[in-house]
Amino acid sequence: MYAEYELSQYRSAELIRQAEHERLVRETLRGRRAARREAAERTADGGTSQAFGTGGDSHTGRPRRHRFLRTA
Repeated sequence: MYAEYELSQYRSAELIRQAEHERLVRETLRGRRAARREAAERTADGGTSQAFGTGGDSHTGRPRRHRFLRTA
């Protein structure tokens, strides 16, 4: 007698859980994209690779090559 009502309640609760999960996934992806975009802006504004003109993605602050030739 109440089986249809209980089944409807179960389906409704499942749809609500599914919608909440999808919302959390979208929010997480949006946050990751924003963090990636922010990191890209930081490196474009003055990262170490552009400061020394090497063009590579160096994680250290030292240049790859010596600026002047060394004498023997």
